[in-house]
Amino acid sequence: MERPITKKFLDELTYEVIGAAIEVHKTIGSGLLENVYHQCMKEELKHRKINFSTELKIPVLI
Repeated sequence: MERPITKKFLDELTYEVIGAAIEVHKTIGSGLLENVYHQCMKEELKHRKINFSTELKIPVLI
């Protein structure tokens, strides 16, 4: 069963995602290509069991 999207849920998710980003930065440091951080962030989110999608196609309306 999916959790309802509440403010509490979003606050907890935000805390976990920011924590994942900080962990990646602490582990590999700065100055690398974006793709390296992307791959590491994907692994960290998987490790934390956070579901995510990456590189989605978003239509642009002109």
